[in-house]
Amino acid sequence: MIISMQKLHLTQAPAAYACMIVRRSAEEVFQAFADPAVTRRFWYSKSSGPMVARAELRWEWETYGASVEVRVKEVQEGRLIRFEWGNYEQPTTVELRFTTRTENATFVEITETGFQGSGDDAVRWVNDTVGGFSTALCAMKALLEYGIELNAVPDHHPA
Repeated sequence: MIISMQKLHLTQAPAAYACMIVRRSAEEVFQAFADPAVTRRFWYSKSSGPMVARAELRWEWETYGASVEVRVKEVQEGRLIRFEWGNYEQPTTVELRFTTRTENATFVEITETGFQGSGDDAVRWVNDTVGGFSTALCAMKALLEYGIELNAVPDHHPA
């Protein structure tokens, strides 16, 4: 069954959510996102700097010829990174949360909010976002737990 979101009345704005347990300490998982020397091994290919509060960064995905401007809003060492990215006329907000489960297991949650557009457009955007973050989380897990660089993000859309 296909349902058009234009016919539905949403009571709250859509949010994209992806999560995963990574069997490493919260500090190590946090650093994987904060330090571009690590992040480029599983997510983007270039960054203009580390994820620190008030940083204005540029991330690139050279495989796709794509880039995005990033404004880091909040950093709580080992616990949280919050940033805005995308079109600054209508930015979205991404929150990365790192919750210790055990000494060597961290629950990573990624939530993105602020999607604009029609119901169908917003649903497509949320769907693409969840897929992208899920791919990045799997690639990070492989890197941190097994030392394997999957190249999952550059291989996600090979055409």
